[in-house]
Amino acid sequence: MNSSIQSKLPDVSTTIFTIMSKMAQEHNALNLSQGFPGFESDKKLIDLVSNAMNEGHNQYAPMAGHFALRERVCEKINTLYGSQYNPETEITITAGATQAIFTIISAFVSKGDEVIIFEPAYDCYEPAIILNGGKPINIPLKLPEFSIDWKTVLEQFSAKTKMIIINTPHNPGGSVISKSDMLKLQELVKNSGCIVLSDEVYEHIIFDGGTHQSVARFPELANRSFITASFGKTFHNTGWKVGYCVAPEPLMKEFQKVHQFNVFSVNHPVQVALAEYLEKQEHYLSLSSFFQKKRDLFLEGLKGSRWEFCPAKGTYFQLLSFKNITDEKDTEFAKRLTIEHKVASIPISVFYKNQTDPKMLRFCFAKTDEVIENATEILRKI
Repeated sequence: MNSSIQSKLPDVSTTIFTIMSKMAQEHNALNLSQGFPGFESDKKLIDLVSNAMNEGHNQYAPMAGHFALRERVCEKINTLYGSQYNPETEITITAGATQAIFTIISAFVSKGDEVIIFEPAYDCYEPAIILNGGKPINIPLKLPEFSIDWKTVLEQFSAKTKMIIINTPHNPGGSVISKSDMLKLQELVKNSGCIVLSDEVYEHIIFDGGTHQSVARFPELANRSFITASFGKTFHNTGWKVGYCVAPEPLMKEFQKVHQFNVFSVNHPVQVALAEYLEKQEHYLSLSSFFQKKRDLFLEGLKGSRWEFCPAKGTYFQLLSFKNITDEKDTEFAKRLTIEHKVASIPISVFYKNQTDPKMLRFCFAKTDEVIENATEILRKI
């Protein structure tokens, strides 16, 4: 290969998620690192996919997605958030939320455009911005609650700000954006050329009676916003790679111009199955209580330990502070925890551009109760 080839992403290497999952396998450790459920999807949904295949839904789906599924998505959003999206023109089914995020950024971010990202941030945002010639503006969330520092946002916001990316519930922080925050965001971008990308893949996993503040709840904000979501996160089948994107028609038209040359359409039988599965609201409205039991089991198992934590308000991740255990860098401690104690996690510094190390590790509790109990028994003794 020509050694003079210049990478467009010279600072990007193998993701920490791949590294830690591989280490977990090599050292026979409990894998609480990568964010996928450790249990199967509902057999009813799996059977619906098989039925759709047997009924002949095996060729390309429409570019925007199977229409019945777009209708169900639209009904869900409009019912939950009081919005008025149109399934014909404002919903696109995507190959997971990551593809939707990449496509949104590709459709709207040009050379020199600035994009505000809140750190710690999910790792797919910044590379997509850089590939499209944009400039990431990384703003740290305030610890320990992982809240938005609006003073800094106002200082960084300018005519060059093409996009703001928010994530609620937040990965890895487990925090949720408040109504007050959304109203501040709405006021900030009003009368500007700024688009909002709202990553809401954990929208149905909110704890302690909290409410998900989707941008769809705020009409002025929704008019300039994309929402991305993931069926894989919602229904425990991340390997199916199916999600969706929601936006007003003018924005969605631009999205679909890129989408059609990116993936064109996604898994047809899965879409047919999801359309029928979504007819019952309990399939997604029961998720908060389901995962809260797992969060509570995880935290209960840590009582009396040296780990410190603020209970996650959403997602299926819990951050644990190890400042009372060791002064090691989080990446080194995460590796040692995997090798010596047989529990794999994700170090938080990898979610920061400058590798800020708040001495925290992220643990995924979307696992069987047995795995959670075995993991916390180990962690409690450290």
